[in-house]
Amino acid sequence: MPLYMDIHNHIPGLTSEGVTEAHARDLAVQDKYGVKFLRYWYDQSTGKVFCLFEAPSKDAAVAAHREAHGALADEIVEVTEGV
Repeated sequence: MPLYMDIHNHIPGLTSEGVTEAHARDLAVQDKYGVKFLRYWYDQSTGKVFCLFEAPSKDAAVAAHREAHGALADEIVEVTEGV
């Protein structure tokens, strides 16, 4: 299955706790869309959030984020894991 990284450039008012809660919501709906959210990172100084996930398509991930919390990514890039 393709591996993707998405980038949320800035979500107003976001906190570390909010990112943790949003990730939990992603996990709650991921099976419905065939997505597997693997990891996330939050840069508090810039407000950026990065999500690593497997999905059948970018659209599946968008749909999962939309249902889970509505915070849609500004960019989604297909990536290949390095060694």
